[in-house]
Amino acid sequence: MVTRRHCLALTALALAPLAFAEDLGAMWGTAAEEAKYYPIVDIPIPSTIPMRPGGLEVLPDGRLAVGTRRGDIDFIDGAFASPPKPTYHLFATGQDEIFSLAWRDGAMLATSFGEVTRIRDLNGDGVADRYETLSNNWGYAEGHEFAFASKPDPEGNVWVALGLSGSYNSNNLFRGWAVKVTPTGQMIPVCSGLRSPGGIAANAQGEMFVIESQGPWNGSCSLKHLKPGGFLGHPASYNWYAFTKDLKEPVKPNSNSRMTVERGRVAELVPPAVRFPYIKMGRSISGFRLDQTGGKFGPFSGQFFLGDYTLSLILRATTEQVNGVWQGACYPFREGLATGLMNVEFSPEGKLIAGGFTTNTQWPVRGTAPFALQRIDWNGVMPFEVKEINIRPDGFLLTFTLPVDPKVAADPANYAVTTYTHVYHGGYGSPEVDQTAPRVLKAVPSADGLSVRLTLEKIELGHIHDFDFAGVRSSAGKPLLHTKAYYTVNEIPLR
Repeated sequence: MVTRRHCLALTALALAPLAFAEDLGAMWGTAAEEAKYYPIVDIPIPSTIPMRPGGLEVLPDGRLAVGTRRGDIDFIDGAFASPPKPTYHLFATGQDEIFSLAWRDGAMLATSFGEVTRIRDLNGDGVADRYETLSNNWGYAEGHEFAFASKPDPEGNVWVALGLSGSYNSNNLFRGWAVKVTPTGQMIPVCSGLRSPGGIAANAQGEMFVIESQGPWNGSCSLKHLKPGGFLGHPASYNWYAFTKDLKEPVKPNSNSRMTVERGRVAELVPPAVRFPYIKMGRSISGFRLDQTGGKFGPFSGQFFLGDYTLSLILRATTEQVNGVWQGACYPFREGLATGLMNVEFSPEGKLIAGGFTTNTQWPVRGTAPFALQRIDWNGVMPFEVKEINIRPDGFLLTFTLPVDPKVAADPANYAVTTYTHVYHGGYGSPEVDQTAPRVLKAVPSADGLSVRLTLEKIELGHIHDFDFAGVRSSAGKPLLHTKAYYTVNEIPLR
C-alpha cells in the first residue's frame, strides 16, 4: 500500500491537472519531431519484478544496475543491446528507497534516507553478502527526508544532499545540508541551505552541483553550486552550524526580497547557477548526469542532462564561471518519456538510460506508465539546435549545432529577449516578476555560421534571460528543433 510516507516530497508542488500537456508539446517541438534524432527505446521489465527505478549505475562489465524504491538492487544484462534483451538478476535487497548508486573498488555504494551503505559480494556467487554502513551521521525520522548522492569524486568522496523535514523545517541533524562521505566513512558538512534536492553531480570542471525543487525560498527549480562553506538559500538548516568545526552561521536573509539584494547582505549566499522557469522548463526536476561520452550521444558533450518527474521529460543545462560565480543556461531536449523520471545515466557507448515511476497519489505525472526503464539513443542525425549560450560583457554568444543562414542570423529582429526574476521569500514558489524586454542591438554571425554574437541594449543582473529564436534558420533553411533557451545572469563579465 502506498502511504503518505512514500509520497515524493521532492516534487513538493501544489499541482493542477496536467491540462498543459498539449501546449507544452507545441512549445517543445513535440515528441514525434524529437524522435527523428533521439528515439526512445523501451527496456522491458518482467511483470514478476517489482521495479520502481531510482538509482542507476553502469557496472564495469557493461551491465546496468538499478536501485529501486522498494530497496532492491537489480543487475541487468542486455539493457544496451539493440533491441534490448534484458535479463534481471537480484544482487541485493533490504534497503529503503535507493535513489543513488555508485560502483567503486568492487563494491556498490547505495544511498537511501538514512545512510550510505557499502554492499559487497564476498564469495563471488553474484549475490550481496555484506552490507556495511559507510556513514549515517545525519538525522532521519520521516519519509520526506530524502537523500541523494553523487558518484565518487576524484578523492573517492560521495557527496550527499539531505532534504528538509517537509518543505519548511530541519528537525533532524544536518537536514538541509550537503555533506561529503569519505572512503573511510567520515562525514564532512559542506554547505547549508537546501530544501528538497533531487539529484547531485559534478560538471565538466569537477565542481559539484545539486538540483533543487521549487518551494519555500526557491522561486523555481534550480541548479545550485555546492560551494564549501556556502549557504544555498533556505535558512531552516542554520540550527546545525553548532555541530560543525569551522563553518560560521550566516546572517539570515530577508524574506520578500530579491536574490541579488540578499547577496549583498549575506556573504555566504550562493545564487542558483541555472534557474528553470516553472512548467516551461520542468516542474520537479530530478536526477541528472554529465555527458562524458565524447560525442557518442551527439553534439552536447560536457553538458548536464536532467530528468523531470512531473512532466516526464529531459532537459539540458550548461554552466560557466563568471567573476568567480557559477551561472548558465537551460534548454529543452526530449519529451515523451513514459513515466515520472527519477534518474538518468549514460553508458560508455553513449546511450542515456532514464528510469522512474509514478506514485498514484496527489502528484500527477504526464507519463502514464506506473514505472519504466527507457533508453534514449542518438541515431547519428544532427538536429539543428542552440548548442550553448555564453555571456559576454554586452550580450551573449550563441553557438549552434549546424551553420545558420548568415543573412537571417545577422538580422536583430530574428531574436527576442525578455527577462524576469523571482521573489526571494519564505513563501512557496514565486511568480515571474520585474519583467523587462531589452532590445537586441546587433547580431554578428561567425564566418563558419556556427555562432552568433548578440549585443543587447542591457543585461539585467539577477534575471533569467528568456530567449526566443523562432526566426532563426539554418543554412538549409530549416527552423530550430527547439526555439527557446533560458540564461541565468548572476554576474556580468568585466571584459
